[in-house]
Amino acid sequence: MVDFSLKEKTALITGASRGIGEAIADTLAEHGAHCILVSRKIEALDEVVNKIRDKGGSAEAIACHMGHLDQIEALFGQIEEKHGGLDILINNAATNPFFGSITDVDEAIWDKTLGVNLKGPFFMIKQAAMLMAKKGGGAVVNVASITGISPAPFQAVYSITKAGMISMTKAFAKELVGFNIRVNALLPGLTKTKFSSALIDNDEIYKIALKGIPMNRHAEPEEMSGAVLYLVSDASSFTTGTCIVCDGGNLI
Repeated sequence: MVDFSLKEKTALITGASRGIGEAIADTLAEHGAHCILVSRKIEALDEVVNKIRDKGGSAEAIACHMGHLDQIEALFGQIEEKHGGLDILINNAATNPFFGSITDVDEAIWDKTLGVNLKGPFFMIKQAAMLMAKKGGGAVVNVASITGISPAPFQAVYSITKAGMISMTKAFAKELVGFNIRVNALLPGLTKTKFSSALIDNDEIYKIALKGIPMNRHAEPEEMSGAVLYLVSDASSFTTGTCIVCDGGNLI
């Protein structure tokens, strides 16, 4: 039988206070994982933790900013002290502070976007790999985007970071395979999140976006979590270094 059980697994999900991160945490908890939810502000996570616990799941919250390496190191120190190791890492936290022409991008926008979207996830995997190796292996899923394949208009820097995350996924997959650590990526298409609200809530832009989506709609965050469950469970035991695209058949 295909085994999707995550019982006795410890999972760390970044950007888990809402959207895709919240949906992933909910699904992993439903399948037995103890979920450590991470975001910049602990208050934003408490409601998600309570929802998971109310449904019989196991979860806790820790505040951590993905752009600060000292906070990332402290985060993994807490996890090792309390849980002794880690089985699953979901790199979902991201930022997209600028929507506009590529020629208007300044250094501050570049540094912030790359810091949170690439630098942070890189060192999250580095720290997670050390804990996973002690337990004999683990699974990492990087939440990238289809913009990493085809850059979105007026989202140049964000798209560049997501392309980098795809490459980073493949690089880590090759180097960590000897530790029985699998590294894969999820590439969502247009999904209803805080980031995408500027597109979905603008009728004119939304109509243009739908023209490139054969399913003629956007996705809900919950529609991303099934692919992640596959990638972190034993069902995907022979899968590493790959990208699962969930975009409604996007033609762009």
